[in-house]
Amino acid sequence: MTLAWREVRRAKVRFGLLVASIALLVLLILFQQALQDGLVTSFVGAIRNQSAPVVVYSVDGRRTLQGSVVTPDLEQRVRAVEGIGRAGRLGQGTVTVETDHDGSESVAVIGYDTEGLGSPTSLVEGRLPGGDGEAVALASAADRGFDVGDRLTVEPGGYELRVVGLADEVGLQATTTLFTDYGTYERTVAAANPDARGALPSAVTIEPAEGVTAAELVERINEAVPEAEALTRADAADRSPGVAQVRQSFQLIFLLFALVVPLVTGLFFLIVTLQKAGSLTLLRAVGVPAGALVRSLLVQALGVLVAGIALGVLLYWPLSGRVIGDIPLTFSPVAVAAWSGLLLALGVLSTLFAARRVLAIDPIEATTGSGVGG
Repeated sequence: MTLAWREVRRAKVRFGLLVASIALLVLLILFQQALQDGLVTSFVGAIRNQSAPVVVYSVDGRRTLQGSVVTPDLEQRVRAVEGIGRAGRLGQGTVTVETDHDGSESVAVIGYDTEGLGSPTSLVEGRLPGGDGEAVALASAADRGFDVGDRLTVEPGGYELRVVGLADEVGLQATTTLFTDYGTYERTVAAANPDARGALPSAVTIEPAEGVTAAELVERINEAVPEAEALTRADAADRSPGVAQVRQSFQLIFLLFALVVPLVTGLFFLIVTLQKAGSLTLLRAVGVPAGALVRSLLVQALGVLVAGIALGVLLYWPLSGRVIGDIPLTFSPVAVAAWSGLLLALGVLSTLFAARRVLAIDPIEATTGSGVGG
């Protein structure tokens, strides 16, 4: 142990550069992880963070609120399935609103007719809509004219909306999102398109009856009504078009970064071991056990990895909580712990190549000067 830290003190710059390299890689990994999570949330956060345990689309809707239209006949057949406790309607439309800050902006409006079935669950300020013209807005858009108390005018009809609450992570298709009651939603759609004849719901939101799980109810609905596609709340978010593709793209990036950390660490200690081959051989010749030298190497690797990972997390901390466009970056303790554990394990394993070199030292080589690998 003493031997390990003495060497670190003698080569502060060398070990410091390794710590800085690992910290930079950890920072990039955590930033990419947050970017992936934020991008997915900006696309399907409105589905993931709404209150209905089961969401039912029309089959033609391809698991999207934008493409799904639930006719009265289809809605009636869905509601007739055994095991439903409560059911409601969820409508979605895209309209243009005029704000007091940045002029006109396209927004997604989601209307629900039953509180607890489609209402946002991540309210951070204000309250849920309780009357005509009231809306809950995406919290990250507050500084663009969607803060509590701000008024929005639907174009071209002139219908006025007032923001009464803010909710985190309720974006839909990377667009500023508003949640309203169903009557307000219908009036908003009518104001945006005066020629439209009513607004059919995009989905049916369902709460299972007591004793029935969401997964069981999903199976019953899909079996009884082939024209409908029922999904649990989590599946409705995760299986939304585009989510899998986003995650696959980032997985390649994560794989490359995850391989770089052990590669850098392993090569560093392997090179250091080769450079000090003569010293290690002499230590073995004077009676220092090989196990002690390997433990010293592993202590150095563990110390460098812990310091680099900790520094990377500290560097990422001030970046979390920021918003890039409408993409929120969040600090996820689970992601930090998972990546820290994985990188620590891979980094320590990569030093085993250097440890193998140390174990291969023959003390007799001190008389020939051939050293490690000679």
